[in-house]
Amino acid sequence: MSFWNRRKSVDMADSLSATHRLKPTLSWPHLVALGVGAIVGTGIYTLTGIGAGIAGPAVILSFALAGGVCACAALAYAELATMMPVAGSAYTYSYAVIGELIAWIVGWSLILEYTVVCAAVAVGWSAYAAGVIHSLHLGISDTLLAGPQAGGIVNLPAILISLVVAGLLVLGTRESATLNFALVVIKLVALGAFVFLALPAFDTAHFTPFAPNGMFKLTAEGTKLGIVPAASLIFFAFYGFDTISTAAEETKNPGRDLSIGIVGSMILCTLIYMIVAAAAIGAAPSEKLARSAEPLAFILRELSHPVAANLIGIAAIVALPSVIMAFLYGQSRIFFVMARDGLLPRALSRVSQRTGTPVLMTVLTGIWAAAISGFAPLKAIAELANAGTLCAFVAVAACMMILRLREPQRARVFRTPLWWLVGSLAVAGCLYLFVNLPGKTQLFFFGWNAIGLAVYFLYSMRASRLA
Repeated sequence: MSFWNRRKSVDMADSLSATHRLKPTLSWPHLVALGVGAIVGTGIYTLTGIGAGIAGPAVILSFALAGGVCACAALAYAELATMMPVAGSAYTYSYAVIGELIAWIVGWSLILEYTVVCAAVAVGWSAYAAGVIHSLHLGISDTLLAGPQAGGIVNLPAILISLVVAGLLVLGTRESATLNFALVVIKLVALGAFVFLALPAFDTAHFTPFAPNGMFKLTAEGTKLGIVPAASLIFFAFYGFDTISTAAEETKNPGRDLSIGIVGSMILCTLIYMIVAAAAIGAAPSEKLARSAEPLAFILRELSHPVAANLIGIAAIVALPSVIMAFLYGQSRIFFVMARDGLLPRALSRVSQRTGTPVLMTVLTGIWAAAISGFAPLKAIAELANAGTLCAFVAVAACMMILRLREPQRARVFRTPLWWLVGSLAVAGCLYLFVNLPGKTQLFFFGWNAIGLAVYFLYSMRASRLA
């Protein structure tokens, strides 16, 4: 069969063998916690400051723009995930609806997304860990708390947390999901405490001028500023619901639980983001926020709440690993399904008899994420992750629309409302945000996929189970 015509069945869930099928252990509370754990993290704890430096107080609109695009993509994900309750997310949907070559490109982009997200969150976690280390005067050299581009030698905390989380995931999906649930509760309590302490200092003057750089502004040095470039960056803060779709195969009742998990976590997190961002900017000028790697703890110190600032920092240290856990989980499942399909070495698709998880893939993903987080800066990592995610979101929205036209009578547990409008907005919004990413990020993304195509034509095309 020519690779142009290779497609998996939409009903592929019925054909999986027991030895290569993941164990269903999750219910909808686990999925909502997985989504909230993935979404509420580095974006609100650290990227709020970076986004404020790009858009000023109008970073709130940047959150709204990025959230709107993600909401459209989330609805498409919910429809496809309940139709194809198997692991693999956008890669699997593209394989069934469009074909193997596009699926490979999407899967290769997801490898970039998930691994780089894990690294980005590890770097954000390290910033809060460094703040607590300094406040406690533990005497650890700054050169071991930041990568080379941040004035250090190696970001040792980021490396350590990546490896620790990978180790926790090896223990089993339900066990790690239960731990994730506890971490999410800690994280939400910390954010609630921040809002409670920051609101008394709310100053409307901090919102003037509201949009100093307008929708888009290009500096003489070629730097992109404004609401849209900030949205292209803090788009990173919203996605994470797609991780839920990678858990489809491990969900007890996918028809009900996946739609609740994806849509529910997206609505909940959007509300959390808007409230926390408004409280942060109201309590401190955006230019001050832009200078801090730990903006929420910084604000509380400025408001003479040093103990609360340290507690927020400690809560971030305890809870941000839930984001790493969610994305590391998603990455290992993408790798696993690509190996199960033969596009990567099939030995990587072996599942542990005891835990029902792909142990080797999880360990390898953790090591890769640790290596990136030890040496790369947060902003560059976040932008790279966004490029891979935008590609996946475009593919999912396109797959949803194509399948609506190709098989309109197929049973759908969850149906995207106004599917033609929602799908079109998701595609157009993602492409618009991609265009507004820095030029270097776009070049790296295309370079990464050029390498991916070489791997496909030299190995995967022939090794595929559908070859």
